[in-house]
Amino acid sequence: MATNSLPDPSQMRPIPRLIFASRWLQLPLYLGLIVAQGVYVYHFLMEVWHLLAHVTTYNEAQIMLVVLGLIDVVMISNLLIMVIVGGYETFVSRLGIDNHPDEPEWLDHVNAGVLKVKLSMALIGISSIHLLKTFIDAGQRDTHTIMWQVIIHIAFLLSAVAMAWVDKMINSSHPTLSQPHH
Repeated sequence: MATNSLPDPSQMRPIPRLIFASRWLQLPLYLGLIVAQGVYVYHFLMEVWHLLAHVTTYNEAQIMLVVLGLIDVVMISNLLIMVIVGGYETFVSRLGIDNHPDEPEWLDHVNAGVLKVKLSMALIGISSIHLLKTFIDAGQRDTHTIMWQVIIHIAFLLSAVAMAWVDKMINSSHPTLSQPHH
């Protein structure tokens, strides 16, 4: 009979076992994000239907604004997937999809630092889409609103650079922290 090298959770002291098990409290949060994903799919389909219904009456700028809105929904949906899959895998439990043909490429090297950088890049993409929509429709916006959107976008950019730099510094000084956990 082979011995199992993994620790037996029932052998843990009660407080460490409770603390370790508390990670499962995040499960309803991830399930809620899956519901939110469904809401975004519904919203996306309604926007596509709306676009098709007005294909002959919209001008190029209106079509571009609707398409940018669709891209925005897709990017938010991608953000949700990164949080759901990456967060669950990082903070709750392994998904057990190693060597599955549909396993996302980024999942085999995800950790909290990589997840933060990927999320910040997704937020920059979403912010870029909103900024582009603002610039296309600039005549309908006041200068103050446009200025604040640009400032917020720059703040997202600087935050992402700072997070990536900190993650790189941590990983270069502690190479074992950057190794995949699979």
